[in-house]
Amino acid sequence: MMTDLKKIPPVAARHSRSEIRHGVTLIDEYAWLKDENWQAVMRDPSSLKPQIRSYLEAENAHTEDWFEPVRDLKDRLFSEMKGRLKQDDSSVPRSDGPFSYFRKFVDGGQHPHYCRQPVGGGAAEVLLDGDEMASDLAYFKIGAIEHSPDHKTLAYSIDSNGSEIFTIRFRDLESGAVLDDLIEGAHGGFEWAADSRSLFYTVLDDNHRPYAIRCHQSAGGPDQEIYLESDPGFFVDLDRTDDRKFLVVHVHDHQTSEVYLIDTNDPATLPQLVQKRQPKLEYEVSHRNGQLLILTNADGAEDFKIVTAPVSSPGRENWQDLVPHRAGCLILGLQVFAEFWVRVERSDGLPRLVVSEFATGQRHEISFDEETYSLGLSGGYEFHTDIMRFTYSSMATPEQVYDYNMRTRTRVLRKQQEIPSGHEPANYVTRRLMAPAADGEHIPISVLYRKDIPLDGSAPALLYGYGSYGHAIPASFSTARLSLVDRGFVYAIAHIRGGMEKGYGWYTAGKRECKKNTFSDFIAAGEFLAAQRFTSAGRIAAHGGSAGGMLVGAVINMRPEMFGAAVAEVPFVDVLNTMCDASLPLTPPEWPEWGNPIDDRDAFAYIRSYSPYEQVSAKDYPPLFVTAGLTDPRVTYWEPAKWVARLRALKTDRQPLLLRTNMDAGHGGAAGRFDRLQESALAYAFVLTVLGRS
Repeated sequence: MMTDLKKIPPVAARHSRSEIRHGVTLIDEYAWLKDENWQAVMRDPSSLKPQIRSYLEAENAHTEDWFEPVRDLKDRLFSEMKGRLKQDDSSVPRSDGPFSYFRKFVDGGQHPHYCRQPVGGGAAEVLLDGDEMASDLAYFKIGAIEHSPDHKTLAYSIDSNGSEIFTIRFRDLESGAVLDDLIEGAHGGFEWAADSRSLFYTVLDDNHRPYAIRCHQSAGGPDQEIYLESDPGFFVDLDRTDDRKFLVVHVHDHQTSEVYLIDTNDPATLPQLVQKRQPKLEYEVSHRNGQLLILTNADGAEDFKIVTAPVSSPGRENWQDLVPHRAGCLILGLQVFAEFWVRVERSDGLPRLVVSEFATGQRHEISFDEETYSLGLSGGYEFHTDIMRFTYSSMATPEQVYDYNMRTRTRVLRKQQEIPSGHEPANYVTRRLMAPAADGEHIPISVLYRKDIPLDGSAPALLYGYGSYGHAIPASFSTARLSLVDRGFVYAIAHIRGGMEKGYGWYTAGKRECKKNTFSDFIAAGEFLAAQRFTSAGRIAAHGGSAGGMLVGAVINMRPEMFGAAVAEVPFVDVLNTMCDASLPLTPPEWPEWGNPIDDRDAFAYIRSYSPYEQVSAKDYPPLFVTAGLTDPRVTYWEPAKWVARLRALKTDRQPLLLRTNMDAGHGGAAGRFDRLQESALAYAFVLTVLGRS
């Protein structure tokens, strides 16, 4: 099937499989890399077919062999990254009744410890020790953790193989005992009802879609099904309102939503529908004193508005504008308190916080000075409080956690991210640039570099991008990327279409039939950085993960000579075949994002014209490092494996092409904090080596 010599790249066997869609014959010579029993592999990775495992392990051996001469560099990078990490770090405690809850890490520990201590003072107790729980597991991740309202029981969910299939367990906080009671096959998140006995959770179907809500009673008896979604194109999520009055069942795809409310004080009641789903109507709800605050795109509010409605009659016919729509000012979310409420909005690519008082209607903004930055609300347990917590950072400024008094308009710094090995923000420059696109749009770019590097085109650059699902990449602080910047790199984030950096229209201009804007924007950002002498063509490393990995695959097909290196992490590169397979976890809910190539001839042709796997051809490609996760339910392992196999068969250069499949993890890679740094160090060692900056 393949060579077994580490020095020679593995060559995957070719077994052509063909099918005809819309009159086009598709030939997929590497379709055999998909295990037909992939659902079983997610639950039990040892069930992977031997011939597939053999190929993936051969690729891993080849990758390990390539990295052997640069092992010292990778180790130095890891040591630097670890040195910037405060090992005994802890979060700012959050008060909830008699206790304050917080998370901490210990020296040498990989996983968080969840703790609490009495509000009035006293010894802290460890409720959950992640390091102890992970001690004999190759992969371990805590998905969610919530104490019951009476503070007597702790519920937590665990993923032990990276498949995002969680088991929910319970700990008696009075005795410390782990209860025999457990829930298997959950999606990870859950919420308590006010009685501290009823736990609501989301269930996965056989195709790994969250499709139902069930209620588990600590008193025993079978779990009751509360909500069942029959449309495979919709996901089901669970949340709760800030005042804890309602559990929120959120049913959605990528452009339509529907919300149901469950009274936490009466969990046996049927869920109450807020507004029946209507195509392309999106909304989410908050609650205060019998009134809903609804964030929605109704009535043409592309960048969203906020309306109100009584909880007794919440339908759209009763929605009244509270914050009208303003084109170009995207409302991202809100947090509600007893007397105030806060919204996060983005205008001209930058976020801001707006605080409003219910009684007076007065509002004010919280201002910041840097040219580009990241900002977010940090939710808490308390509803009757004047204190709102938010986080702030920039690409040069480590994260700061503030408590802000909404009444007095004063802020208190509660935590400053510590960099044990040292960090001086004044040594760095962070800028926000605007790159012209061919169609007249301007693409925001967030840039970080050391102030002492020459901007004469000689510096290498790493250009990061995503550009899908409306996800905006924040211009936040990262300790890991300093290992590139301190070696003379320019680090840049291209805020390309497909995200929402410039409003909802920025998202729609980079999806479905406009998807190629995402790729051309990324290329335009690279061209602009070169034209402005931040770097030069051929000195740019393209970096992206998941849908951002698809971006990397597309741009190296389109403009391979522009990039001196490329890193594609768990890349969504087999777009056409995946979107034609309705059995895969994400496919039906993803059709609004990409188009439905099964039923729509035009969508089929358009996706085929850019899908990285379909567009691989006989030409030179830049050095490429690709990662995958065997139990990944989002981008299944065979997508990057097939892509690498086809690239190796067709490309005409002798540049390195490396595939590393994590055989013990899924989409997010390693779960331990040091293991994640090892993965970052490996990717950066690759980039530094091929661009000659070790």
